[in-house]
Amino acid sequence: MRSEDLIQRLASNLRPVRPALHPALATAAWLAVAAAVIGLAVLVSGPRHDLSERLTGGFDLPQIVTASVTGVLAAFAAFELALPERSARWALLPLPAAAAWLATMGWGCLQDLARLGPDGLHIGMSVPCLVFIAGLGVPLTVAMLWLARHAAWLRAGPVAALGGLSAAALASVGLSFIHYLDAAAMVLAWHGLSVLVVTSIAALLGPRLMRRARPVG
Repeated sequence: MRSEDLIQRLASNLRPVRPALHPALATAAWLAVAAAVIGLAVLVSGPRHDLSERLTGGFDLPQIVTASVTGVLAAFAAFELALPERSARWALLPLPAAAAWLATMGWGCLQDLARLGPDGLHIGMSVPCLVFIAGLGVPLTVAMLWLARHAAWLRAGPVAALGGLSAAALASVGLSFIHYLDAAAMVLAWHGLSVLVVTSIAALLGPRLMRRARPVG
């Protein structure tokens, strides 16, 4: 086959490829969806009656702020990592915020210990925490992975894990608005467990989902 014929045959099968969204735009779009879904879940469940007191009194505000920042930064880092020319160090972006989030919950545990003694560290059952965070976090993670599906053969694992972390962190914020967990040890245990479950599911199953939904052409 002549080179000209080969080039013509290859060129005839070319299809335009839609460029990936800029990470900032993709993050904004996904956050808008996440805020709508989580906000609707909070409205349907009904906010806790002492929510304004908890926020103005500063009880839950540090945890909500640090969890929100973790969710936003993890989402942005995921979309950055989804682009081949971006540095792998973007994966480190949400780690300081995540550490601050854990620190706020740990500080709450110390305050409860000083105020209530050993009873302040009692951890009871709170399956609804896991159900709420996983029930919202997993679908939101799938939505993010669809937006970042072009990274299926690049950094699928890190992108999926960051997506799960982002979705779970934001879902935990929504949970704080409706669920009565006044013991910091319970918040740390159940919120932490739920975030770990969603992030692990995303890291394990996310790459496979991304490859199935990857763009063709």
